[in-house]
Amino acid sequence: MSTDERLDKIERLLEQLVTKTVIKSWYTVEEFALLVGRSSFTCREWCRLGRIKAEKSMTQAGSATTWSISNDEYLRYQREGLLPLRGSNAA
Repeated sequence: MSTDERLDKIERLLEQLVTKTVIKSWYTVEEFALLVGRSSFTCREWCRLGRIKAEKSMTQAGSATTWSISNDEYLRYQREGLLPLRGSNAA
């Protein structure tokens, strides 16, 4: 393998490493779902039911607003899991 080929390979690996370790302040439901290994639908339901602390973002996706989940909430979820169901119809 030539020096140029090795350098190209190292650059590709570094790009992958940087991409994997980027910590964002806020995640979309889709990004959060990828991080926790669940479907976007499931994570959206968790937001709607208050199982994950999320905020409605000001941007619109079609006719519905979108949820944003903070990195702090992602870290809390990793430590503690889902929040209990809120409201009177909790089981």
